[in-house]
Amino acid sequence: MATTPAPPQAPPKPTWDPRRPVPPFPWLRPTIRIRLTLLYGGMFLIAGILLLSIIYLLAAQALNVGSDLPFKIVEGKVTSDICNLPDQASPAEFNNAMNQCVNDQRQHALDNLLSRSLLALLGLAVIAFAFGYAMAGRVLSPLGRITRTARTVAGSDLSRRIELDGPDDELKELADTFDDMLERLQRAFTAQQRFVGNASHELRTPLAINRTLLEVHLSDPNAPVELQQLGKTLLATNERSEQLVEGLLLLARSDNQIVERGPVDLAEVASQAIDQVHGEAEAKGVRIRGEQKPAVVQGNGVLLERIALNLLQNAVRYNVSEDGWVEVTTDVQHGQAILVVSNTGPVVPAYEIDNLFEPFRRLRTERTGSDKGVGLGLSIVRSVARAHGGHIYAQPREGGGLVMRVTLPI
Repeated sequence: MATTPAPPQAPPKPTWDPRRPVPPFPWLRPTIRIRLTLLYGGMFLIAGILLLSIIYLLAAQALNVGSDLPFKIVEGKVTSDICNLPDQASPAEFNNAMNQCVNDQRQHALDNLLSRSLLALLGLAVIAFAFGYAMAGRVLSPLGRITRTARTVAGSDLSRRIELDGPDDELKELADTFDDMLERLQRAFTAQQRFVGNASHELRTPLAINRTLLEVHLSDPNAPVELQQLGKTLLATNERSEQLVEGLLLLARSDNQIVERGPVDLAEVASQAIDQVHGEAEAKGVRIRGEQKPAVVQGNGVLLERIALNLLQNAVRYNVSEDGWVEVTTDVQHGQAILVVSNTGPVVPAYEIDNLFEPFRRLRTERTGSDKGVGLGLSIVRSVARAHGGHIYAQPREGGGLVMRVTLPI
């Protein structure tokens, strides 16, 4: 039994989602670190404001602003460089002037205390926010390590592990759990690759032998007509089985990451697919039109050609009987390569769109023996697009038919 060696590591998949808009100020994103910094600094600021208010109230109560002096001038002369005291005044007027002067000095002392305390609070708040930001980064550094490892794993490098050291806290428990999950995923992924390799050999060989035997039998001119008809029926069934096996194996391979990548022009891929379905389209009276502009992506040319071919075959086969057309366009929009396949055809309800991408599903049918295919075309398209970091969107066309839009990162 043949085995398939594990493929080399693939480059990481893009981590961005083309449907999610990029924020205008990424540095203002409310990360956990920013939120913890605001929490720590805000708590310190509130505590400082409360402490300053208490000190101010206690100082105001101790200075007893607004009260009379605990002494009075009865006779004699008092001078001051700070207070504006009258030279000739009665004792009552002189005492009132003294009270006013002392209260002004008390208020000035409180204002000075408040201004200096606010400056000190502002400086300490800056230090507290900076310290909180640094401490939050240190505490959350294991989460950054987990995130980087997860991004690497998203690029199909299942051999990476976090291996977080340090105290046995919640973050280390999370990292260990993530490592265990990666270990199980790697075993399952390796088993799947081995199964695909073995199935590719074990399933293709007997079908190829059956096809050869049937073709040899049909080439015999002396064979009875009944056996000739039976052989043709069996050969058609065998061909359908081969298509099913090839589709299943391609679907299994395309669900994984693309190992061999290179520059591929979607315009060239679409042109090759058009050439392959041109004869079938002419036989059904379907016109193929559209402009293919250059749109170069990094990917596997064979699989990307399968995307265009499957979409075109579906567009031709599920079309109207008269005056049908298929429009194929490629372009680059907003930093993405776009492949759009539109066609006339039967009216497709919007609620049936998702079912079209499921294996062995067709419009209002399931696992049918239709001669239009084996029901894996759009499933393969979606898997190949995802493996390239792209997406496919289907939309019912007004008047019947579909608009298939494939977006791939450049």
